[in-house]
Amino acid sequence: MTMRFCSLGSGSEGNALVVEVNGLTSTSRVMMDCGFGLAETEERLARVGLMPHDLDAIVVTHEHSDHIGGVARFARKHLTPVWLTHGTARVLSERAIPAALRRYVDPHAAFAVGEVEVTPYTVPHDAYEPVQYVFSDGASRLGVLTDVGSTTAHIEESLAGCAALVLEANHDLSMLMAGPYPYSLKQRVSGRFGHLDNASAGSLLRRLRHGGLKHVIAAHLSRQNNTPLLARQAFADVLGVDLSEVGIACQDQGFDWRSL
Repeated sequence: MTMRFCSLGSGSEGNALVVEVNGLTSTSRVMMDCGFGLAETEERLARVGLMPHDLDAIVVTHEHSDHIGGVARFARKHLTPVWLTHGTARVLSERAIPAALRRYVDPHAAFAVGEVEVTPYTVPHDAYEPVQYVFSDGASRLGVLTDVGSTTAHIEESLAGCAALVLEANHDLSMLMAGPYPYSLKQRVSGRFGHLDNASAGSLLRRLRHGGLKHVIAAHLSRQNNTPLLARQAFADVLGVDLSEVGIACQDQGFDWRSL
């Protein structure tokens, strides 16, 4: 078994991440979220060497448009099964995703999409029933945490021992507070159901780091309230590594394939 993963883009303008597991007899691919339009998603998949029919499923974290905006059209056109929580499904129109393509996520139970083992876990975020995911090929684990306002013991337990981490570093708190956002939006973003700032994400990473951690990537960076340098610095300081060893999931390009 081998596993690799890439991002099609990460940020408030759209998110999508692809996980691929090559088994002994078959290859399975899962896309986590799809916040881009249909044509743009197809173009971004082509950029990493994939066609829409290469995907076996989409797993959804929550109903915010930058994560689910393109899911229904993509699923209907390409007949791609969609996994989502009951809370997320209730927010959507019953006709948005055909019943034949809907699969429901129990936030406390793992499931498999072909060769990909998927473990959801609950997170504090301002959505109806948000989850994030850990992906595995049975040997290595990739933990993804892109929309969360504060960490919990359950989050840290879920991500413990992962060989790769894609962690939200949404904003620099001083930039956010000094910036042009209305006060109410600043409070939402920085609140316990909003998004992790660089320092909070770094503190979480400090508790998750271990000798077998191969990839660390900062994700969901705000264009207005953060910079790749600040996010990289926060993670590099914790890990004691050079800035170049911390990856960035950017809005326009995401990041290229990484293997485990």
